[in-house]
Amino acid sequence: MTAAPTEDRQRPRTRSPAVSQSLREYGRGIAGGLLFSLPLLYTGEIWHAGELLPPERLLLGLAGVFVLLLGYNRYAGLRQDAGALEVVLDSVEELGLGLLLSAALLVLLGRIDAGMAGPEILGKVLVGGLAVAIGVSVGTAQLGGGDDDDGGMSGEREDLSFVGQMALSLCGAVLVAANIAPTEEIPEIAGTLDEWALLGLTGVTLAIGALVLHYSDFVNTASGDRARIAMLSGSLASYIAAVTASAALLWFFDRFTGCDLPACLAQVIVLGLPTAIGASAGRLLLQAR
Repeated sequence: MTAAPTEDRQRPRTRSPAVSQSLREYGRGIAGGLLFSLPLLYTGEIWHAGELLPPERLLLGLAGVFVLLLGYNRYAGLRQDAGALEVVLDSVEELGLGLLLSAALLVLLGRIDAGMAGPEILGKVLVGGLAVAIGVSVGTAQLGGGDDDDGGMSGEREDLSFVGQMALSLCGAVLVAANIAPTEEIPEIAGTLDEWALLGLTGVTLAIGALVLHYSDFVNTASGDRARIAMLSGSLASYIAAVTASAALLWFFDRFTGCDLPACLAQVIVLGLPTAIGASAGRLLLQAR
């Protein structure tokens, strides 16, 4: 007869930590969204892109970011043992929070108001919210997540698959390059560079990615064939992610319209340098504590 009252007395104690943990996660997510993506919302090109991009492109961007969130939460999320449903729910929640943050900040900055047409408001919120959502995901998992008692990311993440490396590399690349891709400087720089300069920029991009991986990911690890294979795999993942993110971002912001293939390739190479830095360094920072 005494067991039931004891259980009743203990129930409120289990709710408070859960609520407190959720509030901490939301706080980290908001901090991460602002930390990584606030410059994007202050960029005029983002406001104009929200006004001009067609709905189908916005939907594709939304779907692409959701896939990135799924990959990030699967391989570097707050809970290592999260199941498929938890990964999906976390990704939906982070995407929604990113869009809400984008809308709130654009209102505070006077970029959207009640007098604007619905499609214009929606476009601005979507364009701004896509990068903010990735920042929310990173902030939730990384900003102090290791101090939680219920498991965070304190465990080791060894031997990530190539798919896992690509997922984390793409998140890092998009976080770094989303602030640069919509600017007018990318096509301007690409239009002035000669072929030798573009080749040199490609070489520097590859070298930076390899150096970042070598001196941060593989230093103090055992040498041998396994280390060299891991180094090659990581460098390849970073470069593929850099080129993919560069081309996808430039396409999303409509930078390829009216350009021939050499001009498009030049833009991809120019933006490839910051995306490569984000893909290599970002992959390490996003997966490790």
